[in-house]
Amino acid sequence: MKKATKKDKRRITVLIIVFVPLLGLFISNMFSYWSTIYSNIKEKKELEKAYKERLEEEELLKSEINKLQDEEYIARYAREKYLYSKDGEIIIKID
Repeated sequence: MKKATKKDKRRITVLIIVFVPLLGLFISNMFSYWSTIYSNIKEKKELEKAYKERLEEEELLKSEINKLQDEEYIARYAREKYLYSKDGEIIIKID
C-alpha cells in the first residue's frame, strides 16, 4: 500500500473543510424545504375542506333561491318566522 504524503493529507483536510460545511448547508436547506412543503400540504387540505363547505353552502343558497320563487313557500315562511297569520287564523307560540 502507498503511504499518504503530507500533500495528500493536506488535500484531504482541505476537501473535508470545504465539503462538510457544504453538506451541512445542504441538509439544513433540505429540512427547511421539507417543512415548507409540509405546511403547504396542510394548508391545502384546510383550503379544500373550506372549499367543500362553501360548495355545500352555495347549494343550500341556490335551493333557498328556488324555494323563494314559490309564493306558497314565502307565505308559509312569513307565517312561521314573523308570526303573520291568514284571515281568521290564531297564532299560538310555544317555546
